[in-house]
Amino acid sequence: MIEIKDLHKSYKMGSNVLHVLKGINFTVEEGELVAIMGSSGSGKSTLLNILGMLDVADSGEYTLDGVPIKNLNETKAANYRNKFLGFIFQSFNLINYKSALENVALPLYYQKVPRKERQERAMKYLEQVGLKEWATHLPSELSGGQNQRVAIARAMASEPKVLLADEPTGALDSTTSYEVMDLIQKINDQGNTILVVTHEDDIAHMCKRIVYLKDGIIVEDKKVKQVRASAYV
Repeated sequence: MIEIKDLHKSYKMGSNVLHVLKGINFTVEEGELVAIMGSSGSGKSTLLNILGMLDVADSGEYTLDGVPIKNLNETKAANYRNKFLGFIFQSFNLINYKSALENVALPLYYQKVPRKERQERAMKYLEQVGLKEWATHLPSELSGGQNQRVAIARAMASEPKVLLADEPTGALDSTTSYEVMDLIQKINDQGNTILVVTHEDDIAHMCKRIVYLKDGIIVEDKKVKQVRASAYV
């Protein structure tokens, strides 16, 4: 599903060059649930941004679902993002003046899905995350955990090949974090491929594999016995 070969990324910082990713090699099979861990500055967010086509590597190869991701203009990158990827962010990134249903339907609007189908599909995914009754509510009327559920429903609505979650529990308390991970695990159980960037060890062990980054290289990549979040919910 994802294949990364010898990926390098540097940023110019004034007169200095910061070499963030130093030759990353990494594959993810369809249906995996992978945690990416590392301290601040290890390169995990940069890697996720490159996987999400929000940033471009300096060198190396990136193949997504058999498609080489290179030399994309912004329009083509946006099309591929819509087709292949769903994003879940720490800060939810919901639009404040739109209802839960409208937020979930938004990616489908950009994909030019007809209005009736947009509404039906958005409602289906809101129901999946247990928020059907809250469809008309604004983000300000929902709790943090509910907003993250709306964000997950939005990521799922376009039925992407891969979900990329950047610190999805970072803004939530422990109980709500486990509820969100329970939902992520259930989505993975349906066969969806999911990558979770986290700095929390307990969250990482709710995945099936943990990749540790340090100073821009992978120092460990291991399969783990998955802890089911439902045991804590």
